[in-house]
Amino acid sequence: MYLYTDFDQQMIDERVAQFRDQTQRYLAGKLSEDEYRPLRLQNGLYVQRYAPMLRIAVPYGLMHARQLRKIAELAQQYDRGYAHVSTRQNIQFNWPALEDVPEMLAQLATVQMHAIQTSGNCIRNTTTDQYAGVVAGEVADPRPTCELIRQWSTFHPEFAFLPRKFKIAVSALAEVDRAAVSFHDIGVYIVRNDAGEMGYRIKVGGGLGRTPIIGSIIREWLPREDLIAYLEAVLRVYNLHGRRDNKYKARIKILVKALTPAVFAEKVEAEFLHTQKTLQIAPEILAKMDAEFSPFPYQDLADQDFSELFAQYPKFKHWFNINTHAHKVAGYRIVTISLKRAGIAPGDMSTEEMNLIADLADQYTFGELRTTHEQNIALVDVPQKDLFAVWQILDQHNLARAHIGFLTDIICCPGGDFCSLANAKSIPISEAISRRFEDLDTIYNLGHLDLNISGCMNACGHHHVGNIGILGVDKKGAEFYQITLGGNADHDASLGDILGPSFAADAVPDIIDEILNTYLDLREEGEEFIDTYRRVGIKPFKERAYA
Repeated sequence: MYLYTDFDQQMIDERVAQFRDQTQRYLAGKLSEDEYRPLRLQNGLYVQRYAPMLRIAVPYGLMHARQLRKIAELAQQYDRGYAHVSTRQNIQFNWPALEDVPEMLAQLATVQMHAIQTSGNCIRNTTTDQYAGVVAGEVADPRPTCELIRQWSTFHPEFAFLPRKFKIAVSALAEVDRAAVSFHDIGVYIVRNDAGEMGYRIKVGGGLGRTPIIGSIIREWLPREDLIAYLEAVLRVYNLHGRRDNKYKARIKILVKALTPAVFAEKVEAEFLHTQKTLQIAPEILAKMDAEFSPFPYQDLADQDFSELFAQYPKFKHWFNINTHAHKVAGYRIVTISLKRAGIAPGDMSTEEMNLIADLADQYTFGELRTTHEQNIALVDVPQKDLFAVWQILDQHNLARAHIGFLTDIICCPGGDFCSLANAKSIPISEAISRRFEDLDTIYNLGHLDLNISGCMNACGHHHVGNIGILGVDKKGAEFYQITLGGNADHDASLGDILGPSFAADAVPDIIDEILNTYLDLREEGEEFIDTYRRVGIKPFKERAYA
């Protein structure tokens, strides 16, 4: 795990002091709203429907237990006793008072955390697989690459005011993409050439929102030492040619589509001839980054036989099979903690739950935890011998629902309950679906299925890439919901197709039920929802939904 140097700490402390002064001047009427807005956005502070929202950076989803405890402390002292995990693996506070935010940032700085570049038209938090570094099959650990990108992009003066926000994701697995790389402004795939050398395949122009687009490959092979130079070239082309007259057409995906990926790639290569000369990464820097993420001192453990416990505790068996994942080191297991509970907004953690998770990380792992793109928490280094004890504790605290990757593991934006941009509420729709499909045997029978909900076209809930997507829309002041089918965020990425006219809120659970029954009637042996949909198309689902 990367730890701040003295220089890092000084820089963050000075930034906090600067923002404290800016906020005090704003509250005293010495800065106008227009003058203060870019300053607060640079420090992760939004104005939402009812209160400010403060977004805390969690670089590539990696946190230490002491950092989560600090988040819990701030939630208790300055918020309403909870915090929220976002799809970019960050942490959000929904109810801080504006005058308290500088002090919150000061306290976060004591545990090497900040809110810089979590908002505004800049390079946002780089994301990756939540199991990075511990899952079998990786080409290489993606975290050193993410850290290089973080250090390069933080406070980069040339990219502080881009045409629009800019998002980068990194993937190191050929089998699965848990970071939705195809839907980012830049997607970085770690690959190896025929000589076994590590490098990158680069994809650009992906994104969701009003114009969802799957990114395009513009370079098949990039040497590792050239990554920053090439990313700099991409950003310079975008900064130069990206539109600034219309925010809806300002994302890089619009530029890539307008130029065509081939022409965009030519412009990047021309710029790369210049950046490569000055920004090539020295071998010792790459070695230093790798050393920051060296493996923990794992014990020499054997894989456990849980047959007797499985027979005695069926719930533990389901949890093990569904909420835990194979670790590349024998005797260990990756545990995903579900933050999707009926009656609680998806991705929310209470102060008590955060402290509990931090305690589990300290007691049963090496003190680390991960936030996930799916708005859950992962403990990635749990000895198998401790799994039953961990499950018992989680089960006692309503954190052991065994449904990771299934229907009710819903990705959901805050929607109209919080966001001033939303057309409709998201959380009540998630709640209604979770209660309708509360029976675990039912969701297991449906197989793996992604259901994503957004409250508006900004697509913070990634509805476009849900196998089933739900979008809140406004019809003459009433909240309605549009359904899409067939989206997928994995390597075989696809965008969902609109089922048809939207539905009233109270009809949504019934429509989802009908869609799922149609799938069950049509699926062939071994098919997941996405497989059946791709085989039969939208017509039978539409006929049943609107019958």
